[in-house]
Amino acid sequence: MTTLTPPQPPTDVTLPTEKSANQITVAVAEKAKRSVKTAPKVDLQNLPDLLTISEVSGLLRVSPLTIKRWGKRGKLPAIRINSRGDRRYKKQAVLWMLGMTE
Repeated sequence: MTTLTPPQPPTDVTLPTEKSANQITVAVAEKAKRSVKTAPKVDLQNLPDLLTISEVSGLLRVSPLTIKRWGKRGKLPAIRINSRGDRRYKKQAVLWMLGMTE
């Protein structure tokens, strides 16, 4: 009859020290900061009269899906263009949502 022995932990593995764990945490936080996208500066005076979903979501700093939902609920009505039904939003409506009516 063969007896089973429990597996032995590897001996060449070093556990992280508190200092190295802090360095890892700082490195991960710095990488996360670099990966965060910042919204580009937008000149509100030179906006076109009709804006795309991505332009509106960038201005309002919300998800494009949120913009679509607002359109369905009537909060931010969309204009459908072309055969695909792409959405465009009036600049005046977006500025009104920003509290900057012209």
